[in-house]
Amino acid sequence: ATALTAAALDGRPYTLVVSAGIAGGFQPMAPVGSLVVADEITVADLGAETADGFLPVTELGFGTVSHRPPNSLVRVTAQAVGAHPGAVLTVSTVTGTAARAAELLARHPRALAEAMEGFGVAEAAAAHAVPVLEIRAVSNPVGPRDRAAWRIGDALAALTEAFGKLAPALESWNPHDHR
Repeated sequence: ATALTAAALDGRPYTLVVSAGIAGGFQPMAPVGSLVVADEITVADLGAETADGFLPVTELGFGTVSHRPPNSLVRVTAQAVGAHPGAVLTVSTVTGTAARAAELLARHPRALAEAMEGFGVAEAAAAHAVPVLEIRAVSNPVGPRDRAAWRIGDALAALTEAFGKLAPALESWNPHDHR
């Protein structure tokens, strides 16, 4: 948000915001080592717990819970880096149980991954009317915590390789293509 504001005040506003990093992948849709590009960036736990279950902030009558990157940007990115397009959830607590993973998938059946930063980045981009892209390399399965199954180094290597392919694709992307 600070960088976007400073650039805008300096007369050199950003034209795209990219949020990239590692994430937990919902199995089997997003296996460890795969890449995911968000066609929907959703904050999964912003709302209220009630006797009838979870209510997202939108159902409480205020706020938003999702941002959608431009379809053409998602398509160009997915093709360039071999990423799976789908929903990436932003959570404030990493999922550590099978029950929580199942609960998230029940509420968000298109979810491929969970991370912790995407929605905040998307909110800042939206405040400046700048398109946003979220790309994640899957480092571990979402569910029971098993540090031995984490492949953070492999995920970071996959993300690094993806960025080599992403730069030319972004240069060719037309932000006015709304298909």
